[in-house]
This record gives sequence, C-alpha cells and structure tokens, in this order.
Amino acid sequence: MKRLHWPSWMPVDPYILLLLGTVGVAALLPARGAAADVASGASTAAIAFLFFLYGARLSTREALDGLKHWRLHVTVLACTFLIFPLLGLAARGLVPVFLTHPLYQGLLFLTLVPSTIQSSIAFTSIARGNVPAAICAGSFSSLVGIVVTPLLAAALLGSSGGGFSADSLVEIVVQLLVPFVAGQLLRRWIGGFVTRHKKVLGLVDRGSILLVVYTAFSEGMVQGIWHQVSAVRLGGLLIVEAVLLAVMLVLTWYGSKALRFNREDRIAIQFAGSKKSLASGLPMASVLFGAHASLAVLPLMLFHQMQLMVCAVIAKRRARDPVEASQESVDERAPAAAT
Repeated sequence: MKRLHWPSWMPVDPYILLLLGTVGVAALLPARGAAADVASGASTAAIAFLFFLYGARLSTREALDGLKHWRLHVTVLACTFLIFPLLGLAARGLVPVFLTHPLYQGLLFLTLVPSTIQSSIAFTSIARGNVPAAICAGSFSSLVGIVVTPLLAAALLGSSGGGFSADSLVEIVVQLLVPFVAGQLLRRWIGGFVTRHKKVLGLVDRGSILLVVYTAFSEGMVQGIWHQVSAVRLGGLLIVEAVLLAVMLVLTWYGSKALRFNREDRIAIQFAGSKKSLASGLPMASVLFGAHASLAVLPLMLFHQMQLMVCAVIAKRRARDPVEASQESVDERAPAAAT
C-alpha cells in the first residue's frame, strides 16, 4: 500500500511515468524484424508468468470465505461487466465528434476489462472500508474477466476489434487462465515463498506490464498507427473518460446505499466497482488487437492514471469521515440481519 503514497508535489503516479517513458522508447526505438519476434515471445512469457503469480497469491480459503458475501460480489461484477459496457456502448454516439473510431474501440474495450486488485484493496483500507471484501471482489473480477472479457469483446467489438476469433479466445485461456490455475494448484508449495517475496515479485509484475506496453506500442509505430491520433482527439478522450469515471463513482456509492449496504461495504463496492485493471487489460489487448493494440490500450492507460488520482482523493476524504458515521453500518446491518 505504501507505493500508492507518492510525494504530494508529484501529481502523477511514478509508475505511470515509467509507462509513458516506455511508450517514448517504443516511439524512438521500436522493435523490428527479429527483435520484434523476440520482444513478442518475451511478452507472451511475461504475461503467462504474471497470471501464474496471481494464481499463486490468491488464497483458496479466502476466496471460499468471500463467497459468503455474494451480494457485494454480484454488485461489483454487475458494475464491471454490465453497467460499464452499457456506458461504453452509449459513448458510440460521440463518434466522430469527440472520438475517432479506433479510439472509441479502445474506450469500449476499457469498459470490458476486469476491476483492479491492489489499488482497490489499498484505497478501501485507507478509507476504512471492508478490506476482505475488496480482496475477494477484485480477485473474483480478475478471474471472471479472463473468460468474460474476451467473450464480451467478441460480442461488442467483433471483427473490428482487431481480428477477434475463436482462436483468440483459446489463446486467452491458454495464456492467462491455464497459468492462473497452475499457480493455484502449486500454491500449497510456493504460496509461502510468494508471500515472503511479494515486494520483489511486485517488481516482476510491473516489469512484465512494461514489456507488454513496449511490444504493443512498437507494433503500433511500425504500422504507422499514431498518425490517426491528434492532440484534440486525445483531449476529447480525456473528457469522455472523466465523465465515465464520475458516473461510475456516483453510481457505485449511491447505488450501493440504495441496495442497503453498510458504509464499509459501500466503500469496497465504490473502489472495486469503478476501476479497471491495467495489469489484466494490457495482456488481453495484446492478444485481441494484435498490431492495433497500442491504440486499444491508450484509453485504458489514461483511465488508469485518472482513477488512481481521483480515488486517492476520495479515499483520504472517506478516512476523515467522523467516527459517528460508522453508526450507519449498525443501522444498515440491522434490517439485513432480520431478513
């Protein structure tokens, strides 16, 4: 969680600066020919290893215990894989005034990606919310997304998504789900090692994502895809994403209140239900969009930074809520216990 507390004078997450730096390197020195093949192979291996680590980290017992709070998890999944995509489809009306068609494809893909895990847990903890629920909600969303995201991409993006096919779904399963399951099966023997070295393995996580970004944007440079984007279009994309994030933050907070969740659960729902995972989205985009992945992941990268900045502010404000506000939790649990 400490890595989320970047200096107050730095408005951008340092990791985002690394991501942008990686994009710059790809623009100046894109991988070509044999180097591109090596980078692509390394990226594929890194993605598989990344999801293997996710499987090794997820406690099966915690996952089973989390199923008891099924209403919360169904709510988060509905926000992630139903409401978000519906808003993405509604944004189709913004083409071509605010968005080009390729940028809209990337925005729509963004709405199909699973929720985050680490940042949802961290912000929920800072805001004094239900941390165990956030852990399970983020983990369930990532696991469900391995299957649901490519299926939604097939239904909503179709062939315009960069060549999606049944083979793409098989590749997603082999590259993401199989390593995840392998990590779960081996967790009994390697779980302790993974827990003891989580900081080092966290660097592996981030390094893997940087490699995927470099590979995707190198392909984009080689294909000349950046000639399709202008500063005005990027500005329009930022405005659209700001509105999208604001709608989901308001909807998750007040919608969960209408569903009579207590304060701690509402915090977990807001942070897990309003965010999208860069770690899960980048590997999927590289498989689904191929050479067009650079434009497809650009909206996700921008949204990722935006959600971190906004949710950091919200979490700190929730942490300053008066202690008396916790009485809301008691008041809302009473009718739930009576049912």
